[in-house]
Amino acid sequence: MLSLSETPMPTPSMTVDPVSVTPGFIGFAAIVIVVLAVILLIWDMNRRIRRVRYREEVREELDAEEAALAAEREASGQEPPSARRTDASSDTDQDPEPPTR
Repeated sequence: MLSLSETPMPTPSMTVDPVSVTPGFIGFAAIVIVVLAVILLIWDMNRRIRRVRYREEVREELDAEEAALAAEREASGQEPPSARRTDASSDTDQDPEPPTR
C-alpha cells in the first residue's frame, strides 16, 4: 500500500551574501539623479506651458484691439490703411535689384 507519511521539504539555504545584493551608495546616487532629472523636466514643462498660455492671451488682446480699432474706423467713415494703398506705392516697396551674395 502507499505510504501516507510526509516527505520532508528541504529548507532553502542562503547562497548569496545579503550585503552584496543591496544597491548600496551607487544605487542611491542613481535614484537621486533620476529624481532630480524628473523634477527639472517637470519644471521646464510647466514654464513652457505657461509661456504658451501667456502668448495666447496676448494674441487675444491684440485681436480684440484690432477689432475695436476697425469698428471705430468703420463708424467714423475712414478706410482701413490697406484699402488706401495704391499700385504706385506697392511698386516702390519692392527692391529694384536682387540682393547679392
